[in-house]
Amino acid sequence: MQKKEAVHISRPHNEKQRKGKLRKILEAARVVFCRKGFLAVTMQDIIDECGISRGGIYIYFASVDEIFLEVMKQRAREAHEHGDFNNVLANFLSRQKNRLLSFENSLFRAYCEYIFSKPKAAVEAFRDMQLRHLRKSISTILMLGVHQGVLRNEKIDLLADHFILVIDGMSVMALAEALTEDIIDGQLGILNEMVDQRRI
Repeated sequence: MQKKEAVHISRPHNEKQRKGKLRKILEAARVVFCRKGFLAVTMQDIIDECGISRGGIYIYFASVDEIFLEVMKQRAREAHEHGDFNNVLANFLSRQKNRLLSFENSLFRAYCEYIFSKPKAAVEAFRDMQLRHLRKSISTILMLGVHQGVLRNEKIDLLADHFILVIDGMSVMALAEALTEDIIDGQLGILNEMVDQRRI
């Protein structure tokens, strides 16, 4: 009976340790993918960043591809903000501006490199999942405005798609190093105007 209890007690500790190590790998990998994109990243880059041995990483992942997909899945699961709609929208747009101005903190280049380096059939589900995540994130913010009686429930999905097109379009410009702060402010201002047109 005592032996059983000892095994039972050690499991949560091992599980906690396992989750901690996994989180450390994924956080380090995210930094590396932001810095180097996808194509230039090796398993050694991730090992160097997280300080976990090669064998320790291979317990969790067999390849850079697997790690990248898990980083992107975790990103898709990140919690949405709640609170006053105006603050939530302002925070979201502010984060987009900061990301675009310091593109080394963005996974967009890695995402594009992954998408365009793999056969179309292999990435179709992944691409669709990422698009659904982005649309859901933006729609959730806009629907917060509807629920708080700030926005009319009118063409919210279309407005969310405008957000995606503008933000992804500016991300492509940032990749090409053709994006300026004035362009960002102008485009985010247009998105704000589109939201204002739906205010009650």
